[in-house]
Amino acid sequence: MAIFGKKPSDKKAQGETSFEEPKEAKAADENIRARVEPIIAQLRPYLQADGGDIELVGVEDAVVYVRLQGACCGCPSSIYTLKMGVEARIIEEVPEVKSVEMA
Repeated sequence: MAIFGKKPSDKKAQGETSFEEPKEAKAADENIRARVEPIIAQLRPYLQADGGDIELVGVEDAVVYVRLQGACCGCPSSIYTLKMGVEARIIEEVPEVKSVEMA
């Protein structure tokens, strides 16, 4: 029985509880990731100019997860950079992205 679009995996027989995404969701997330990677590469020099950096951690359910590094880590303006800079640019180019969050 599928719950919220996910189905239990065969690991249940081994006593583990885990769920697998439907193949369509995995394919959509991989498509988004492939389109977001070059955008992250374009944004990286701007962050590096201020002593920071950005890493694409993954995409899950059309939510992009990134890690800010260097001077961006712990900076009070990092949320502003993430939402008003990175997220705005990614959603502009890949409209199916729901949001960009810190990992």
